[in-house]
Amino acid sequence: MVEIKNISKSFDGNLVLDKISMKFTPGKTNLIIGQSGSGKTVLLKSLLGLVKIDSGEMFFNDKKYNEINDNENRTLRREMGMVFQGSALFDSMSVLENVMFPMKMLTDYSNSKIKSSAEEVIDRVNLINSNNKFPSELSGGMQKRVAIARAIVMKPKYLFCDEPNSGLDPKTAIVIDNLIREITVENNITTIINSHDMNSVMEIGDSILFLKNGKKAWEGDKNEILKCDSEDVADFVYSSRLMKKIKKN
Repeated sequence: MVEIKNISKSFDGNLVLDKISMKFTPGKTNLIIGQSGSGKTVLLKSLLGLVKIDSGEMFFNDKKYNEINDNENRTLRREMGMVFQGSALFDSMSVLENVMFPMKMLTDYSNSKIKSSAEEVIDRVNLINSNNKFPSELSGGMQKRVAIARAIVMKPKYLFCDEPNSGLDPKTAIVIDNLIREITVENNITTIINSHDMNSVMEIGDSILFLKNGKKAWEGDKNEILKCDSEDVADFVYSSRLMKKIKKN
């Protein structure tokens, strides 16, 4: 579990996160949603340790982040997986080499162990006969699968996804959403996803944090969001033509 309590962050006097509290539960897909500039990217970076918060507390499985020592911090880093918005694959590496990369960098496992672990997760994300292909030879959806395989090869406790459906067609986006959710449930991972895609919200929104202007404006799940009486949430939800159709039906 990941928990944040009253975390705040400012840049040059501009308050970007304002006393946000939330629990992100293992085995569920926890979504952070909001318009551009709402603070969701800064929040994700704060959870990853890429941005240092000004105040508040962050807990990873009941351990307070700012009280862990260097060894515990290194262990925590190895327990985190990340799926980047643009997949961020190495163009000069094959699919297999991309997925093996974190284990080569962060473990002292044998080459055979690293290779077998990579092949296992490549198989799990349903990439058929792609081990020796390069990113340029793959579709956007296949590249995203490689990115997911690389993120889970270290068997993380925490999985962070930044707009995982960016650039994908709606059908492929649903497949990627469901793959992330399946992996989350199978491995009891605490998965936290930044998204502005209402299709993703309605497909896999087990737990949803809605941010507006750096503040927590609402929390709930995909079943509650359509019934929410918050005007800010309603504006966000029904700005999409698809959601307008759902509301009408």
